[in-house]
Amino acid sequence: MTQQLSSTQELIAKLKQKHWADLTHTFGPASPRFPSFKPAKFETIFTHADGFFVKEYTFAGQYGTHIDPPVHFYKDDDRYVEDLELKDLVLPLVIIDYHQKAATNPDASLTVADIKDWEKQNGPIPAGSFVALRTDWGKRWPSQEKFENKDKNGQNHYPGWSLEALKYIYETRHATANGHETFDTDTATKQQNGLVGEYYVLSHGHYQVELLDNLDQVPTTGAVINISVAKPEKAPGFPVRAYAIFD
Repeated sequence: MTQQLSSTQELIAKLKQKHWADLTHTFGPASPRFPSFKPAKFETIFTHADGFFVKEYTFAGQYGTHIDPPVHFYKDDDRYVEDLELKDLVLPLVIIDYHQKAATNPDASLTVADIKDWEKQNGPIPAGSFVALRTDWGKRWPSQEKFENKDKNGQNHYPGWSLEALKYIYETRHATANGHETFDTDTATKQQNGLVGEYYVLSHGHYQVELLDNLDQVPTTGAVINISVAKPEKAPGFPVRAYAIFD
């Protein structure tokens, strides 16, 4: 007798027939990292000669492709990684393609006008979406030098979000979360007053994912992003495995 699948099992079977794209960098001790962090350490502490193979890992929570919950920047919202709702880690994915402007000008910041131009072609950003900024900066992995893109004076140059663009996706379009391929939410040359864009996101109850990869492999609209993350106690950030599913 053939066992009938539940509606949820049928959904999984259908999803496995879709396209899947890994949006996550493989990271190690030599991978690009935020300059204030020490390199990760991966140490083998048991081998198969001991009966099992185990490694010990030491790295900052914001290492590799990672998630930032509100408490990462905003002390008055004590939501850590473990407090994020599971349903909020599976969201409709919207990708704003900004890679041509970023290639021409690495100091570019996504503006509200850019988003409205995108919406003319793709329709309004749906409420509850995860909005990802595609700059193709992830293609510079695994080079720390190319990721930072320093000039002779030591100034980093990489693109990011403008504060106005972030306010638009959250206050006008009611997005749930955002993400990008660079180290920071804010454009590197516009951080003189701190990471104001990132502070805005996290202080308004949202989370973000940084150092995304392979956004060029996913359609602009119609995909779903899934963010899998471990549950360390009181973590203000942690590496994730992010992936997209689409037709």
